[in-house]
Amino acid sequence: MSETIIVIESITPQVSVTFAADQGPQGGQGATGPTGPTGPQGPKGEQGDQGNPGPTGPTGGIGGIGPTGPTGPTGDTGATGSTGSTGATGATGSTGATGPTGPTGSTGATGSTGDTGPTGATGSTGATGPQGPTGATGSTGATGATGATGSQGPTGPTGSTGATGSTGATGSTGATGSTGPTGPSGPTGATGPTGATGLTGATGATGATGATGPTGPAGETFPSQTGNTGKYLQTNGSSVLWSAVDALPSQTGNSGKYLTTNGTAASWASVTTDPNPNIFMLGGM
Repeated sequence: MSETIIVIESITPQVSVTFAADQGPQGGQGATGPTGPTGPQGPKGEQGDQGNPGPTGPTGGIGGIGPTGPTGPTGDTGATGSTGSTGATGATGSTGATGPTGPTGSTGATGSTGDTGPTGATGSTGATGPQGPTGATGSTGATGATGATGSQGPTGPTGSTGATGSTGATGSTGATGSTGPTGPSGPTGATGPTGATGLTGATGATGATGATGPTGPAGETFPSQTGNTGKYLQTNGSSVLWSAVDALPSQTGNSGKYLTTNGTAASWASVTTDPNPNIFMLGGM
């Protein structure tokens, strides 16, 4: 009889094995073999499509805004109190008389300046009169009371909130109440009289003018300038006189000439050049 060997390496799921009658009896189950190595991880499957978002519910409607109540009228403004009077300004005192001016001395001849004479004494200044009293300031009138503010009108009721659902239409805006009239302004108080100004004292008399100092001696004078145009001033050690300037003769028409003199007058002379420029003088030893 031939021997049959069946080797089962791996089977999933487990199933029973049946042998034919001509085979030997079935042996018992062998011991479990060691666990084999873990196989590689299979590829990651594709991500499924994202489901569609659910529908958004409708927005509820906004309730209408209630009307605004009218504004109450403004109270009248109180009258302004009168202003106190201002004291009067005192009168100005009279000005004192001015003292007489001394005589003017005669004018001396022009020359060196003489010594300055002593200055005459200055008259004393008259006393200043006392200042008059300042008039009293009138009292300030009382300020009138401010009128009461009118009461504010009631606020209109707020409309109820509409149910949530489709957007409702926006309610109309309530009318604005009319503004109350402005009260009249009170009259302005009268201005008080001005107080009187005190008197100004008289001005003292002016002192007498000092005597004029003596006139210094006459200085040196210039000789007359008439008929001496273009001359210069010189001296011989005793007196001053005008002298003519020894100027150059006229330069017109004298281009290329040189200046010469005969001992009395200056003049222009032509420059003499070599009549034979091609002749050279040579010397030797």
